[in-house]
Amino acid sequence: MTLRNRFTLISSLSFGIVSIVTFVVIFFAYYDSTRIFYFEKLRNTALISAIYYLEKDELPKDRHAQIKKEYNHLIQNNRVAVYNQNNEVTFGHNLNDTNIKLRHLQAARTNKGVQFMSDNSFYYGIFYPDNQGDFVVFVKSSNDSFRSQMIRLSVIMLSVLVLGLLAIYFLSRYLSKIVYKPISNVVERINTVDYNNISTAITTTNTHDEIEELIKSYNKLLGRISESMLLQQNFINYVSHEFKTPLAAISGNLEVFAQKDRTPEEYKKVAKESLDNVFEIENILNNLLLMSGMTKLEASHKQVRVDELIWKIYEKLEPQAREKQSSITIQLQVVNPVLLEMPGNETLLYLALYNIVENAIKYSDAYPIAITLSENDGHLNIEVKDQGKGIPADDLIKITETFYRGKNVDHIKGSGIGLSLSKSIFDHHHIVMKIDSVMNVGTSVLLEFPVHS
Repeated sequence: MTLRNRFTLISSLSFGIVSIVTFVVIFFAYYDSTRIFYFEKLRNTALISAIYYLEKDELPKDRHAQIKKEYNHLIQNNRVAVYNQNNEVTFGHNLNDTNIKLRHLQAARTNKGVQFMSDNSFYYGIFYPDNQGDFVVFVKSSNDSFRSQMIRLSVIMLSVLVLGLLAIYFLSRYLSKIVYKPISNVVERINTVDYNNISTAITTTNTHDEIEELIKSYNKLLGRISESMLLQQNFINYVSHEFKTPLAAISGNLEVFAQKDRTPEEYKKVAKESLDNVFEIENILNNLLLMSGMTKLEASHKQVRVDELIWKIYEKLEPQAREKQSSITIQLQVVNPVLLEMPGNETLLYLALYNIVENAIKYSDAYPIAITLSENDGHLNIEVKDQGKGIPADDLIKITETFYRGKNVDHIKGSGIGLSLSKSIFDHHHIVMKIDSVMNVGTSVLLEFPVHS
């Protein structure tokens, strides 16, 4: 069922239910008030009938004749029965009325009055004490007029209900067409989106309502999908490019190596170079696989000692720094040891910090690298600073994008993944990474860890 049809159905059902409840309340309220009105009229008729029949001996003849003349249309013998103390009809011609029972006469005497409906007639009885004795005066009236009013009211209400349902149905159809027109436009524009124009955003309605929020959310989704598709395209290009270099080196070495016999030293050299290239390919694949699963990372966090990670990285990369005629110094300026612990994934944090320090070694130009752990306003800061070639200003704003490499990297190997991966890991742990660099002066990477709660 479409939203438009659902809106029409719900509107019609809501109107129908509310109307039926309203009409039922009105009907019974009118029924009760009209019934009370008829009984009140009968009460007056019973009182006039009592005066006419029982006060005849006490009223002047001209007064009695005047009452008969004025109320003759009400006082009809066939509708009046005056019962004496022996429950016998002494006045009126409403004799042997089986609807008037002994209990009604007793109720009239006890309660000074009684009323009921029976056989399509209204009955009203009053107790009337007189000098001739105590009497009960009963009058009745047909309820044909009452029933016709109730039937007429029912017909009017049913007609209004049917006409109202028809009106609300067609009005709902019309309004739903207006209300859901923007949604129809959005659906139409979504259906026209294909692979070539997926990044094209849908124009917002500027109505500041749910539809505009839907369009904005869809545009954000399109943007993410477009970025993902672009990433996939770049992935193929960059990975094939990155794999070409080590694979070409391996195949080239093996081809040259196979042309003639080699000495054991040459065997070892080629094997080492081939293994280095294989390890490079493996490292690229591991980083790519890890990066692709960052958003799905569900590994439980545990308390991690950040300073211990730094020392592990120092032990791992110090030989590499010495090969480049550089060195790594670590300065611990943290007074509160609690700041050195944080909940997180130890493997990921190690990898992220390792990439930062390794980059510093790569681009240090034989200058020393300084790692400083300090505290500031209750949180831990780690700064990795080198004195290398630096990063151009126009590259600095893009340096954390996946596969992006600066223009001045020259012959230094890299995949453009490490820094992007590190940033993703730091973001996952709510660590803020700030990069500051000056050409031919050096680069500083500042990591601001979250405040301990």
